[in-house]
Amino acid sequence: RKEYVDLYVDYKFNKSVQKPFEDFMQGFLRGCPARNWKMFSPEELQVLLQGHPTYDWHLLEKNVIYGQYTKSDQTIRNFWTVFHELPEEKKKMFLVFLSGSDRISGYGLEPFRFYIVDPQVENPDESSPYASTCRLALFLPR
Repeated sequence: RKEYVDLYVDYKFNKSVQKPFEDFMQGFLRGCPARNWKMFSPEELQVLLQGHPTYDWHLLEKNVIYGQYTKSDQTIRNFWTVFHELPEEKKKMFLVFLSGSDRISGYGLEPFRFYIVDPQVENPDESSPYASTCRLALFLPR
């Protein structure tokens, strides 16, 4: 039985995917030669490919550009008060809502900028916030 299980596991994890994996690796290395990847440590490569997994949320707040708002407006102060009280997972969900991803590029939060804009709707109480992921803009009614 042990031999059967070993052979079955080897087939499932190695032999059955060997050809598709070799084809993928050949195509990947054609576009991204392995010698170029060797300059990175494994940690740097992971950040480059996946983005940063943890964030300084106060730096995110500092980098915001406001449209028809100022940092001292009550709506903005309320937004950041609620935002900073959210658990980490909800903050990442906000990033998905804003940018389409829960990760920030390998450059980190320092160059990451987004906009909070007043959509200037007639009745703000009947409007919900919405985002433009292309422009990294959050439209936040007053």
